[in-house]
Amino acid sequence: MPTVVQLPAGKAVTVRAAADAFLGSLGNPNTVRSYGIAVGKTAERIGEGRPLAVVADDEIGEVLELLWGSSAVNTWNARRGAVLSWTSWCAERGYEGPAVPAWAKRLPPPDSDTPVHSKMAIDRLIARRDVHVREKTLWRMLYETCARSEEVLDVNIEELDLAGRRCLVKSKGARPKVRRRGGARSDFVLETVYWDAGTARLLPRLLKGRTRGPVFTTHRRPGPGKVLSARDMCPDTGLVRLSYGQARALLDQHTAVRGPGSGWDLHEWRHSGLTHLGEQGASELMLMAKSRHKKADNVRRYFKPSPESISEVTSLLAPGDSRR
Repeated sequence: MPTVVQLPAGKAVTVRAAADAFLGSLGNPNTVRSYGIAVGKTAERIGEGRPLAVVADDEIGEVLELLWGSSAVNTWNARRGAVLSWTSWCAERGYEGPAVPAWAKRLPPPDSDTPVHSKMAIDRLIARRDVHVREKTLWRMLYETCARSEEVLDVNIEELDLAGRRCLVKSKGARPKVRRRGGARSDFVLETVYWDAGTARLLPRLLKGRTRGPVFTTHRRPGPGKVLSARDMCPDTGLVRLSYGQARALLDQHTAVRGPGSGWDLHEWRHSGLTHLGEQGASELMLMAKSRHKKADNVRRYFKPSPESISEVTSLLAPGDSRR
């Protein structure tokens, strides 16, 4: 049994204390061993006795670069994923501290494209009992809407059309309505995404009667002094919007089989949904409408039919008497 270290309430938490508490919360010894390498070396390099709250995001990125910047891609992704899980864990529990900066990106494995998962694998993952309803709803919604992760995570309850199974999202490269920098969400042209029965069944379970605020929130309130916009906080519960980094770490936690950073990526839901629609006969124009791509070449990159689908369509070329 792992030893769970209780972080002190209302006091400055040191880097070492936060690292020990995170590692103590992990149940699998192999995970503790793997995560311990990345988190332990990062904490040591940052300064174990420093308050976690004074560590800057860029310091985390610089330490990752220093320790594993010249390593193999899979090693970089694993170490980065472990540190991301640590910082997300601290943030979700309300402890002020750094995050992995956006510039310290997860790298695609060499000579590989974004994978597409089978419908059976997706259904089995979402049906698992150890997966929280928040993650189930997010993953099903990403798959059925074929939307980008940032778009779905940014949605608030007031923007959902539950009866119509749709909502408006601010898309990547959204067109502004006015010539003004730093405009609010309402200052941009929004686009509609659609979901189906799977998401429709899960959303009421997730919302539990909430009528406003972010759809996807953390499970703990933020620490004191953290500056947040009114849009990113639920006015009824005080919980804040789930970040992309936290969502990515949660998906990796449930799908990694070769250590942290080796699990599924959030973008794979979009690839999988569009591929499955194409396999079912959706036209290129319909796939463009669903994905909201403006160029056909862009949507073609998402369509990666499985060997079984290619084999099935090949059977249409067989001699007529062979199918009797």
